[in-house]
Amino acid sequence: MGVLDGVRVLDYGRFIAAPWCAALLADMGADVVRVEKREGGEDRWVQSVTDSGEGGTFLQCNRNKRSLTLDSTTDEGKEISRKLVERADVVVANMPAAGMRASGLDYETLRAIKPDIILASATAYGEGGPYSDRIGFDGAGQMMSGAVYRQGLPEQPIRTAVPYADYGTALTLTIGVMMALFHRDRTGEGQHVEGALLPTALMLSNAFLIERDVLGIDKPRMGNQGASVAPCDLYRTSDDDWVLLQIAGQPMFKRWCRLVGRPELFDDPRFADDDSRWRHSEELNAVMAAWVRERTKDDALAELQAAKLPAAPMLSTAAVLEDAHVQAMGFLQRVPFPGVKRGVPITGTPFRMSATPGEIRQRAPLLGEHTDEVLAEIGYDAAGIAALRERAIV
Repeated sequence: MGVLDGVRVLDYGRFIAAPWCAALLADMGADVVRVEKREGGEDRWVQSVTDSGEGGTFLQCNRNKRSLTLDSTTDEGKEISRKLVERADVVVANMPAAGMRASGLDYETLRAIKPDIILASATAYGEGGPYSDRIGFDGAGQMMSGAVYRQGLPEQPIRTAVPYADYGTALTLTIGVMMALFHRDRTGEGQHVEGALLPTALMLSNAFLIERDVLGIDKPRMGNQGASVAPCDLYRTSDDDWVLLQIAGQPMFKRWCRLVGRPELFDDPRFADDDSRWRHSEELNAVMAAWVRERTKDDALAELQAAKLPAAPMLSTAAVLEDAHVQAMGFLQRVPFPGVKRGVPITGTPFRMSATPGEIRQRAPLLGEHTDEVLAEIGYDAAGIAALRERAIV
């Protein structure tokens, strides 16, 4: 039994924020139906890796779901949507408020159909402000949160390739849905749960903003060096590889001084605390770079780990797939998919529960794979479904 067994979710999401939220609900046992256009949502075909064209992010964010294709702009399509909402507990979508209203997915419309419905919506900027009608992807959150201003090279700001604002919004939205379900169980009331890229990115970069407001400073962009501690950087090894080290706090710094054979640095007033060490990071990083340059990656990591210092190797994507710890922990699970020989390495539920763990029960669906099945559940017989298909409603 999953925690959310019996909970029905309609997923109108696209790309990452809303679909990953719905996938996590599905991992925990919810019955999630992905509703998409007859030709498929745009996100289905991005970064194609399968014979049928599905992309890597789609395969990750849509496992454990069923697929219904529907032209919801038609009267018959709207009637199908109404019947689906009548049976649903949660509706997940990501689009601006105007698009939600046009699609009949705004909270007032949904609540008129089912009073205790929970609407989980993800947008770029949040509702109620001057930017609310703008569209935006993950990069918008990164760019407008102050994070990109602070990261990168001195002459080149750099946004991260990993879409952390999208995935972070999915996580915060999922937390909100669970809170709303808990509230509904207590009171019988549904509600609208909102998540957005910009406030998620602000949450993740909040320390930069606090520093600016309280101290009136913006630290310079420093590549891979630490934003507030030192030594901290990526260091090249003798076998032309890279390791990361991050030193914070007095006990750790003292162990580092001993390891690199420079115990006198611990008593140097220039390195009295983390802030001081950051201000003199060039000297400390130079010491560390020289120490690492005389060792292979494996030797450097062995010594750093023996000294209980937080170091890590840089793994290639190929190395991650073969990593002993990743395999032993089952962080990636090979999920069969038509046209993929070895199965697709999909990340599991990103949290573990001892009694009711999430699980990947089935692969991401092919386009419209469950249309007949879902329509039958809301009262359509074979002839009626055939007629809908003939009229291009599904």
